[in-house]
Amino acid sequence: MSALSPNPNSPAPDTAAQDAIAVDGVSMVYATRGEHLLALADIRLAVAAGEFVSLIGPSGCGKSTLLRLIGDLLEPSAGRIMVHGKTAAEGRRTRQYGMVFQSPVLYDWRTVERNVQLPLELMNVPKQERGARTRELLDLVGLSEFARRYPWELSGGMQQRVAIARALSFRPSILLMDEPFGALDEMTRERLNMELLNIWSRTGTTVVFVTHSIPEAVFLSDRIVVMTPRPGRIDRIITVDLPRPRGAEIREDERFFRYIAEVRSRLYEV
Repeated sequence: MSALSPNPNSPAPDTAAQDAIAVDGVSMVYATRGEHLLALADIRLAVAAGEFVSLIGPSGCGKSTLLRLIGDLLEPSAGRIMVHGKTAAEGRRTRQYGMVFQSPVLYDWRTVERNVQLPLELMNVPKQERGARTRELLDLVGLSEFARRYPWELSGGMQQRVAIARALSFRPSILLMDEPFGALDEMTRERLNMELLNIWSRTGTTVVFVTHSIPEAVFLSDRIVVMTPRPGRIDRIITVDLPRPRGAEIREDERFFRYIAEVRSRLYEV
């Protein structure tokens, strides 16, 4: 089976019309030092299979919290989250999620290929299959020639590509990304945006992407979810009607700047 093939636990083709993610009336309260902090309030969001959706909003609005709730790293205080018609917990158990964070979180003592293979080792995938998947994934992220290098020998952008390859190693149907390019310089960030779109188009993965960058959200997304300050609510969902595939030239398109202005206007008003 190809490394880019769907997860065998993913829904059958006849359920493709079903939402990949359905967030229904979700609120999140953090209890700290005897106080209760309402982080998210009544979030309702549906993400279609294969869609690229970005979450954007002021710092502290709950973007990362929502991402972690979808990935079953946190449990909501109210409401429910469904993944391909099953609970978020069932989605995690059937390995529907791959996650990429702002820090690549690679192991310096493992080579690039062994970092990518780590989830497969934990799943007891046979060595030959691990090797085949790793080679295909490193080719996908453009790092085949760095397979035997160590993370400390790579640039920050290259390390994030390793993290993306690792997150895709077990063929998740959903990729959750929490500001994965936030610490990179603008030129590297824009290049990785284009590489991410190539990976997304080749894998068909559903992506939920947290960012503080308005141009990044516009360039990548099918839809942009604009959130309010805490407690985080969805203020507006903006559909980005720009042609795909998107290359660097789209950043010079008048429509690109109009979408940036629209998102910025909503953020200033919330």
